[in-house]
Amino acid sequence: MSSPAHKYYSRMETARHELLSDIADQIALVLHELNIDGDVAEQCGEVIANHLAEHWGGQHITIPKDYAHKISARNLQIWEEFDGSNHRELAKKYGITPNAIYRIIKQTHRLAMNATQADFFEQKKS
Repeated sequence: MSSPAHKYYSRMETARHELLSDIADQIALVLHELNIDGDVAEQCGEVIANHLAEHWGGQHITIPKDYAHKISARNLQIWEEFDGSNHRELAKKYGITPNAIYRIIKQTHRLAMNATQADFFEQKKS
């Protein structure tokens, strides 16, 4: 014979916070997409969700959208694909204007030059 408390705790043990459940599901989904075995992917999702709950549980966090990283990665990809005459094609491919492509190329070129110059001066000091 089960007590009411036993029934309550049995239900409670199986219920997981919606965020942690979704984290586990999202991790498993990504691992499935990477051709990781289904059981292994699901176990990884659960273990990582448990780890996050253990280390960050009780804290209020905001997960950033990480736009700066995404834009930097996109800009670097544009820089690598740029051949000197394909502004319009890149603009169409990335859904931005040709003028934005010009700005990205100019900015990325400047950053590359600054990094190269900094390396050169560091070598001179040695």
